[in-house]
Amino acid sequence: MSHHDERTFVMVKPDGVQRGLIGEIVSRFETRGLKLVGAKFMRIDEELAHEHYGEHEGKPFFEGLVEFITSGPVFAMVWEGADATRQVRTMMGETDPADSAPGTIRGDLGLDLGHNVIHGSDHEDEGANEREIDLFFDDAELVDWDLDAAEWVYEDEDH
Repeated sequence: MSHHDERTFVMVKPDGVQRGLIGEIVSRFETRGLKLVGAKFMRIDEELAHEHYGEHEGKPFFEGLVEFITSGPVFAMVWEGADATRQVRTMMGETDPADSAPGTIRGDLGLDLGHNVIHGSDHEDEGANEREIDLFFDDAELVDWDLDAAEWVYEDEDH
């Protein structure tokens, strides 16, 4: 991983999995030029859900979040690339799909705030990426590899 690169955590939520959108979402990040370094199809249990949404514990919507994220399988991923967290946030669109521009993942694929298809680490929260990646993946599950197309994605090629 070069000094330009950053890793970011992304997850297709149960509604995205149920609607068969994993491939579409993975394709968008691949097409953008990001590199997949880890992926896991899994079911989130209560304990992991509580850790993942820990910051919201005690808020009125907390139980609903936990119930939803544990309601079916999810597809957890780690993507790598220049400024990856911000890139992914931009591609995802606003938290509420109704406010998301066409062309974004939520703008194209979602309609409802509760069922907004995808989760990504917050680029404004410094430690969010590390924390979420560590919560879902062991180091051994993340693969270091060279994306041969990188020289066609980035202008200065020391990625």
